[in-house]
Amino acid sequence: MTHVPSDDTFVPHAFAEKQVDLGEITMNYAEAGSPDSPALLLVPEQTGSWWSYEPSIGMLAEHFHVFAVDMRGQGRSSWTPRRYSLDNFGSDLVRFIALAIGRPTIVSGCSSGGVMAAWLSAYAMPGQIRGAVVEDAPLFSSELVPAFGHSIRQHMAGTLFELWNRYLGDQWSVGDWHGFVEASANSPIADAVKAMVPDPAQPPQNMKEYDPEWARAFVEGTVALNCPHDVMLSQAKTPVLLTHHMRAVVPTTDVAFGALTDAQAMRAKQLIEAAGQRCDYQDHPTAMHMMHQFDPELFTKVVVEWAATLS
Repeated sequence: MTHVPSDDTFVPHAFAEKQVDLGEITMNYAEAGSPDSPALLLVPEQTGSWWSYEPSIGMLAEHFHVFAVDMRGQGRSSWTPRRYSLDNFGSDLVRFIALAIGRPTIVSGCSSGGVMAAWLSAYAMPGQIRGAVVEDAPLFSSELVPAFGHSIRQHMAGTLFELWNRYLGDQWSVGDWHGFVEASANSPIADAVKAMVPDPAQPPQNMKEYDPEWARAFVEGTVALNCPHDVMLSQAKTPVLLTHHMRAVVPTTDVAFGALTDAQAMRAKQLIEAAGQRCDYQDHPTAMHMMHQFDPELFTKVVVEWAATLS
């Protein structure tokens, strides 16, 4: 059974929103730019609706026909209890490209959206993807039992997801926001939560539009159960750009923060290249996780310049 939040959850944005029926879900998206320009699909991070790209869309639309989507369980797209997995997310995007874009596209995704950009490079229909920009994605590090390096339970994100699962619940069925704020203040991620939550009295807009069952699927490992990242990366079929942002490993605890470690980024690059595909790596060690939101000029430059290298 699908579900979406009530209309009064949402706020207006600078770009009009559209919907397309993909079968199981209705996918919400925004569109900008000329149909004569190359197609670009933008896939947001976990907890991000399409409008996390709003600072970048206007600049990107000068170069591309831009489509920015809400994934299932986020924004105005359908929420689907017990149906959150990488393969279901990917199937949605394959159908979206076929029905809404209708031609070969470049895909750029951030964080979990970057995992989905890599998924599309490996598993999309032939000819759908021209190239994939993987923006600071948690490759390996968002798996419960990764083939390489830190797992989600050795990462600060795992602590955050566990708290969301406990205090918010699937589809906000618990809804104890104040309990989450209080618990996070006494956890190793206190500073990170303060940065994410400017007003602790209420959830920020992006969280209001987010189904916390996503967090449970990641921290319990079901999201990637049938899609190991090493297998996925070994089946890349397009050029890939991996951007790597602010990160560190705490020496005393071996706990990681940032999307993925240096070693995991290099292993992802090795696997893509072993599949016979070009994998470009850009190190942006001072960039915020969501470069597209917090440094849209740099993000646009990165995407435009890399896209120009594609045949």
